[in-house]
Amino acid sequence: MLQFFQFEAEFVDSLRCIPMQVRYKLDTCGIKLKLQHWLSFSTGDRQKLIDLPCNTQAEIQNYRDNLRSLVCQYFQIYPSDLPIEENPAWSQSEFIPSSVLHHAEELKVAIALSQWQKLTPLQRFALIKLSTSDHENSNFLPALKEFDLV
Repeated sequence: MLQFFQFEAEFVDSLRCIPMQVRYKLDTCGIKLKLQHWLSFSTGDRQKLIDLPCNTQAEIQNYRDNLRSLVCQYFQIYPSDLPIEENPAWSQSEFIPSSVLHHAEELKVAIALSQWQKLTPLQRFALIKLSTSDHENSNFLPALKEFDLV
């Protein structure tokens, strides 16, 4: 899953923003990581969060434990928990979330269900996040293009 998207290229080298693959892991393990936390971590700590797997139940728990310890080490508090969805929208290919459809329609783009089904869960996650975050809407069209939806 070690994948950076092209639309993230401007900040990947410096890791000044939390990459989608880490955000995916945060939602998977149920941790709310603030950008302030991310930016305070050393480059090595950020790279560790990129590299650590977070797929199986054991890996998810390990990722969560490592992240909680890291935030506590830097800030003497534990990060907030996020609810973990049992069947998150990005893991489902039977329907396209309304936020994605709405933002695509605003850009005069029609996404077919067959196209959605060909996307990886990480790609679907990115489109969902980009369609629900006000400050990241500018990356929605580049993501659509990168994923061959336009």
